[in-house]
Amino acid sequence: MTPQSTEQPLSRVQRWERRTEIPMILMAVAFFVAYAWRVIDTSIPPTLEQLLISVSWTLWAAFAVDLGIRIVLAEQRGRYILSHWYDVLLVLVPVFRPLRVLRVLSALRLMQRVMTRRLVGQTTVYVGATALLCILLGAVAILDVERGHPDANITSFGDAIWWAVVTSATVGYGDFYPVTVAGRLIAVALMIVGIALLGAITAGVASWVMQAVAEPQDHREDAPSPAEDRSRTDGAPPRGMVSDDPGRPST
Repeated sequence: MTPQSTEQPLSRVQRWERRTEIPMILMAVAFFVAYAWRVIDTSIPPTLEQLLISVSWTLWAAFAVDLGIRIVLAEQRGRYILSHWYDVLLVLVPVFRPLRVLRVLSALRLMQRVMTRRLVGQTTVYVGATALLCILLGAVAILDVERGHPDANITSFGDAIWWAVVTSATVGYGDFYPVTVAGRLIAVALMIVGIALLGAITAGVASWVMQAVAEPQDHREDAPSPAEDRSRTDGAPPRGMVSDDPGRPST
């Protein structure tokens, strides 16, 4: 009798996400590059800037189409929209000009969606990749909202990277700090992510140490005693075992 498979069949939305995950991650990277380039390099020619803006809006339209297709494919569309409200919000964000900095979350969300499936069971790689992404995205976002303020002290990409590293590590030297409301909100979000990542790293290190300590003890318990080794060498049964010869007393 053939055993039945216990795996649940993929839904239409899951099949669509599997087919489009590579193109979507490439578009997310391109979307972030087009956004970050304009933030980091303030001396780009107007023609190139217009090209980057066109690329950003084109990719945003592709994200909106992807979300629309997933909603159409969902069996319970209302429930799907409620459970994926963050995807809906990230698609609507570019419409609101004051919230343009949140566009970086669109790229982060798509990258996280793919990494969750690709790096399942690889906690260290997942945590490391997430940390690097958050630092890079946080640096670009803080530079975007801070540089135009007259009292800003984060005015270059190098300063932004340094600030993002010390903030995510919850060190906070205080040499660079945000002065705008949006910048402070970014700092809070980055600190929360940093605390969560540090907790995951600490748990992983503790698990590795406990496993390393437990392995030698398991080997010692499984290893035979010296008396058993001598008995096996002499051909006699180990102590406590009954001899095969009825007339011979057991050892």
